[in-house]
Amino acid sequence: MAVNPADSAVFGTLYGSDAMRAIFGDAVFFRRMLDVEAALARVQARLGLIPAEAADAISAAVPATVLDPADLANSVRNVGYPVIAVVKALSRAAGPEAGRWTHWGATTQDIMDTAQALQMQAALALLRADLRGTIAALAGLAVTHRETAMAGRTHLQHALPITFGLKCAVWLAPLAAHVERLDQLRPRVALVQFGGAVGTLASLGADGLAVMQGLAAELGLGAPPLPWHVARDGVAEAVSFLGLLCGSLAKFATDVILLAQTEVAEVSEPHAEGRGGSSTMPQKRNPIASEYILAASRGVQALVPLMQNAMAQDQERATGPWQAELLALPQAFVLAHGALTHARWLAEGLVVDPARMARNLDATGGLIMAEAVMMGLAPHLGRGVAHDVVHHACDVARRDGVSLAAALAREAAVTALLDADGIARLTGPANYLGATQNFIDRALAAAQIDIA
Repeated sequence: MAVNPADSAVFGTLYGSDAMRAIFGDAVFFRRMLDVEAALARVQARLGLIPAEAADAISAAVPATVLDPADLANSVRNVGYPVIAVVKALSRAAGPEAGRWTHWGATTQDIMDTAQALQMQAALALLRADLRGTIAALAGLAVTHRETAMAGRTHLQHALPITFGLKCAVWLAPLAAHVERLDQLRPRVALVQFGGAVGTLASLGADGLAVMQGLAAELGLGAPPLPWHVARDGVAEAVSFLGLLCGSLAKFATDVILLAQTEVAEVSEPHAEGRGGSSTMPQKRNPIASEYILAASRGVQALVPLMQNAMAQDQERATGPWQAELLALPQAFVLAHGALTHARWLAEGLVVDPARMARNLDATGGLIMAEAVMMGLAPHLGRGVAHDVVHHACDVARRDGVSLAAALAREAAVTALLDADGIARLTGPANYLGATQNFIDRALAAAQIDIA
């Protein structure tokens, strides 16, 4: 009985992904706890802290451990956490002799945080793969359309010509930076948690540190300098990263929505029969993927403050902030991967209309080239005078409904310097693209995309 649409059997395909839900689902979380308990037993047996036979039995019991949802729910309701019920079930499956050695020297948060670290490790790997796929698709568009001229827009108005390839490079550049952020973040997130009751491992005496390091190695996690029960910067950083990632995906989606407007029509989302349709308007092809990228991104970014506020954890074990993290962290990963899944699909299938881009570029009769003309005249007239001359020509072009080139041909200050070919050269969009090609190459190189 899902309440959040991201977990709904109906709406879940729009707001998240089954792959990410599989990583963070209840059943997997509890199984991760069992994995942590078994790994702990193996490490402690190697160190001679518990019998080897007990560790073998505990490890062997993990697949056979029955975790009854009703028992877990009752335990959570009474205790506040599921670990006691998980440990009891594992102990029963391991048998009375081995079972008494389970959870040796650990505390509830050790098991839950370490299980969550394993989940985040898998989640970041999933995100990274789809992030690289999205970057590769945008890089392909950047290369294909590196010379496809279009109107660059500021304040939603024509500004100067750009190429669609440059726009794609602008979309992919922050995603490449996010891969770098993800790789830097992962060692700060994929950390074992093992500190016992107050982070001293006093119950294990002189062997505590060896157990912590051994458990990290056993699970393929990093070993932190000390337990992080109440130092939550890592998990807060993970969700903050998701907020940044979604911000960049939302920029991509916003541009696609604007470019797909009927009056602009320069790109459109990939189409399938019935996709983006209306119950009453048969002609509609709404930008569904882009819309849900924006929706999911807003959801993730709303969760960032919750995680950052939860960093204010009291003393050696939090009374509320830690518990609040569970409301945010799994959902943020699910929503972020949902947004990224839509973005990859969009990038891989985006429909581009270069002819429409060319028509829109010419829609103002060359007014988009006003700066180019001004800069061409400035060395001869001075920048201020050149600005005034071109500004007057633009007013004439609008008033009389003629092209900028025609209006310039009426300006004595212009014709004294330029013939018709010279005016045409200054008003040609392809001649005023600056470092566009270099910037595209730089973006592709930063993204580690082969441009040979």
